Amino acid sequence: MSIVNIGDVVSTMIIILLIILFFVSITLFFRRMSATQRKRAENNIKVEQKLDRIIELLEQDKRNK
Repeated sequence: MSIVNIGDVVSTMIIILLIILFFVSITLFFRRMSATQRKRAENNIKVEQKLDRIIELLEQDKRNK
């Protein structure tokens, strides 16, 4: 019968938890980055549409003068 040192068990558990935490952190980081990029792309499309509308109005105003 072998005796397991409690320090070995604790240190092994800490290392395993740190590895799991690392992968969870990386996963959450990439998810957040992709969500942020999606929002930026949507905002850019909205800004482009507004700018196109402003250009149209300016061109109409030029023609009417």
